[in-house]
Amino acid sequence: MEETEKAERKKVILSGIQPTGVFTLGNYIGAVKNWGKMQDEYHCAYFIADLHSLTIRQDPAALRRQSLDAFALLLACGIDPEKSLVFIQSHVPTHSELSWVLSCYTQFGELSRMTQFKDKSARHADNVNAGLFTYPALMAADILLYQADMVPVGDDQRQHLEFTRDIATRFNNLYGSTFKLPEAYIPKAGARVMSLQEPTKKMSKSDENQNAFITILDEPNVIINKFKRAVTDSEKEVRFSEGKDGINNLMTIYSVFTGKTMEQIEAEFEGKGYGDFKLAVGEVVVEEPREVRENFKRYIADKAYLEQVYRAGAEKAAAISARTMTKVKKKVGLLASL
Repeated sequence: MEETEKAERKKVILSGIQPTGVFTLGNYIGAVKNWGKMQDEYHCAYFIADLHSLTIRQDPAALRRQSLDAFALLLACGIDPEKSLVFIQSHVPTHSELSWVLSCYTQFGELSRMTQFKDKSARHADNVNAGLFTYPALMAADILLYQADMVPVGDDQRQHLEFTRDIATRFNNLYGSTFKLPEAYIPKAGARVMSLQEPTKKMSKSDENQNAFITILDEPNVIINKFKRAVTDSEKEVRFSEGKDGINNLMTIYSVFTGKTMEQIEAEFEGKGYGDFKLAVGEVVVEEPREVRENFKRYIADKAYLEQVYRAGAEKAAAISARTMTKVKKKVGLLASL
């Protein structure tokens, strides 16, 4: 009984991952690395946000492949379907259903002020569609359906989380307590990983320069070569200091994987050149995600197992989200379905 009560007190954390590519080293360090541990501390829900990806024109065959790859990668990173809720967004109709209801409680002006809408509209001027505009309402539905306590968000998503809280508050004020107000989840420890080619900007998988980022599925020789090509400076001393953005970035990465302080790293590489240091960083980065790479190859080769897991996940997600959706329908005056 005591164990059950303890489990019931666990907070809910929800994350949506778009099926547009594999996690970068920055994603791994900032979030993925701790996912396995989080499952014991929280009720975790992870989903592949394939509906969100439709705001940009997709190749259908590529989207299906990328969605399955992304699902397999979640499992490869340690997400246990027995501990966490893991599913594909489009398999759970309540996401689209609640999105429509929330859109009807969202003001045009609120959506037009969203920074991401402005940015994506500028980048895809030939396809400024209504889905891109109402994207935040679908994201709010994703979160509110599961009564999430916390949502891991980067700087580019904070505005969307605030929007979600605003809409939930508006709905609650009109109809009484319906939605839990989610908070931003900030990891206890993390590091900002920068581009290997432009170390003043964040590492991103959308970077046109393939040498600028590392993905956790990169083969060992690819990882080593990318670190060898990493931009540094004209000095030779491995030292964490202002103006040494490239070296600072590499030291940060090395520190995360080895647990060593900057002072210890400086002492370890005293008298050695950047070549030795870049190789050492590459080697530690190769080693830790090795299990993820091996797990991914195993999962993606077993399509039947993946289908079994995502179908079971969709059933669980549908049952959980239906409780919220039923409450919403009743409060806004929709007749109960048979």
